[in-house]
Amino acid sequence: MIEGKLRSAIRDIPDFPMEGVVFKDITPIMMDAELSNEVVECLYQKYKDHKIDAVAGIESRGFLFGYPLAMKLKVPFVLIRKKGKLPYDKISHDYDLEYGSATIEIHTDALNKNDHVLIHDDLLATGGSAEAAGILVEKTGAKVAGFDFLVSLDFLNGAEKLKKFSDNIANLVAY
Repeated sequence: MIEGKLRSAIRDIPDFPMEGVVFKDITPIMMDAELSNEVVECLYQKYKDHKIDAVAGIESRGFLFGYPLAMKLKVPFVLIRKKGKLPYDKISHDYDLEYGSATIEIHTDALNKNDHVLIHDDLLATGGSAEAAGILVEKTGAKVAGFDFLVSLDFLNGAEKLKKFSDNIANLVAY
């Protein structure tokens, strides 16, 4: 049921950010408070009985539903941000993107050793950002409890990169 609502809300933007790419724009979801609440409730129902000590969101769209999910689960929300955005002591990880490279960071005190962390982002494409987030979580001594995405572009096989961390890889809508 929620899958159909999300499919109706998500709009395709051709040739963004570069020619040949069809960008899945989730901003219409944010403009629909009822649908946004349904998304959070759906995610909560999916994870309320799992052992999750924290939800980590990947900058920046991973913050949109990751933070409300963490609040509803009554666990901390951990920010995984681009280099230079976190003010305190941090751990970094460099990785390659589809068109370039990037560095992400997490505060050194964000997670405890052996915490079970659900990594959330808006979209799974090739899996590079989520894989980097998994490596970063493990660098803290925590464990990846799973990955959650609003949208998965299954034809890009990004989930394959994530299976080394967890078989718990979920999404609400796949293309």
